[in-house]
Amino acid sequence: MNKIVKMLCAACALAMLSFGVAKADSSNFAGPYVGASVSGYGIQLSGSADLGTDEGVTDVSLGQVAPVTGLEVGYVLPVGSAFLIDIGATYYSGAAKLDFANDAGNTASAATNTLGAKKVSFTIDDLVTAYIAPTLALSDTSSLYVKVGVSEADVQVSGDLTAPANLSGTTWAVGTRTVLDSGIFIRTEAGYTDYNGIGAAGKGTSISTLNKYSADPTVAFGAVSLGFRF
Repeated sequence: MNKIVKMLCAACALAMLSFGVAKADSSNFAGPYVGASVSGYGIQLSGSADLGTDEGVTDVSLGQVAPVTGLEVGYVLPVGSAFLIDIGATYYSGAAKLDFANDAGNTASAATNTLGAKKVSFTIDDLVTAYIAPTLALSDTSSLYVKVGVSEADVQVSGDLTAPANLSGTTWAVGTRTVLDSGIFIRTEAGYTDYNGIGAAGKGTSISTLNKYSADPTVAFGAVSLGFRF
């Protein structure tokens, strides 16, 4: 809730600032657009394995940084001389994997443990975000925005586990967008996505139904986009 309040306050601040930027022309940013982006994604996965024994719960974590490519499409609506609403969606192709391994003593360890291990893993990929971004035109060519979006990602598991639901979460970001007379634009952005937790349990064939696995992913990113406004 506090995050939502902060985002609304930022949007209101941009709206009030728009009255003081009378020379900026919001129409230069308006209309549909498409773009391609390159992002640096930092993914933190905190996981745990509860094997239903006296061994208790073992934690496993993964920190991964990787370049990710994406596509974006959207539409910018002017709502004043210097204030706009950007509505769009992005798709990113990339994956992060968190492994667990159960050794002969039925304990959980890092995936490098190969002592008769029955490995299981969560793989997260194909991130999609639908967003709305209140935008302030600073000049006829440059703008500043804050973004809030709803994000989803696919989740696969390996091993004799139940299938978890796909990830969903909220994305928050700030960025700038520069539009040239030709319609070409450059966008720079930084933000993060806080996803809900995911979980799975053994099916009972080769992994006991008492075995439960969970992961809590968070994504921080910086992105540069190049696109065209029609």
